[in-house]
Amino acid sequence: MENRITKELVDKINHLAHKQKTIGLTPEEKEEQARLRQEYLAAFRANFRAQLENIEFVDDDRTIN
Repeated sequence: MENRITKELVDKINHLAHKQKTIGLTPEEKEEQARLRQEYLAAFRANFRAQLENIEFVDDDRTIN
C-alpha cells in the first residue's frame, strides 16, 4: 500500500459516498469503500506523522532542541 492521497483516491471515495446516499451500494462496493477509506486514513496518518517528526523547536537564542 502506498501512503499517498491522490486525487483519484479522493474522487473514488466521494463517488461511492454519493452513490451510497442516492441509490445505495452493492456488498462489493461497500467493501471497496471501506478499503479505500482505510487506505486514505493510513496515508493521512503517515503524512501527519512525517510532518510532526520534521518539527524543530527553536529557543529564543536560536538554538535547536
